[in-house]
Amino acid sequence: MHPDNPQPRAVAQIADAVRSGSLIAYPTDSCYALGCKLGSKDGMERIRAIRKLDDRHHFTLMCQNFAQLGQFVRIDNDVFRAVKAATPGSYTFILPATREVPRMLLHPKKKTVGVRIPDHVATQALLAELGEPLVSSTLLLPDEEEPLTQGWEIKDRLDHVVDAVVDSGECGTEPTTVVDFSSGEAEIVRVGAGDPARFE
Repeated sequence: MHPDNPQPRAVAQIADAVRSGSLIAYPTDSCYALGCKLGSKDGMERIRAIRKLDDRHHFTLMCQNFAQLGQFVRIDNDVFRAVKAATPGSYTFILPATREVPRMLLHPKKKTVGVRIPDHVATQALLAELGEPLVSSTLLLPDEEEPLTQGWEIKDRLDHVVDAVVDSGECGTEPTTVVDFSSGEAEIVRVGAGDPARFE
């Protein structure tokens, strides 16, 4: 898929695949990610198996825009301003979930979920076509220091466990900076591609 001018037919095909339950590897503004349809238990279990994740791992809802993000998390005015100033961009925010979020996506104790709005043309085109968030997790394989950066390399190594690889060229190696706002105050959980200084 062209990174700056995604072909509508390719975007529609990928969105249809996600709707029908496919697990995809796709590019973002930070690094490649694994993605599946909202509410797909099978997709989430496959992501957990590929990455060897436990139940406490926060999945991320990859949202098209702020209006969509606001359907899935509760956000007060101060937090709203801080998050809005940093999006779209390489940040994931952990926030209290609304009832729109499937229970299987919630952190088991905190009832929170990760959300983000990517600054990536191809991903934005896919999210617009889908009309709902993608359930996502960084494509970081067990025992590896950095995510895979090339679509062809991901296809070569993961073709047997993912249904499609969206290749739009090389991606970065740094995952997002994760900021937990679930208490109302910013707590930096992971320093990544986004500058954490604005939340310190």
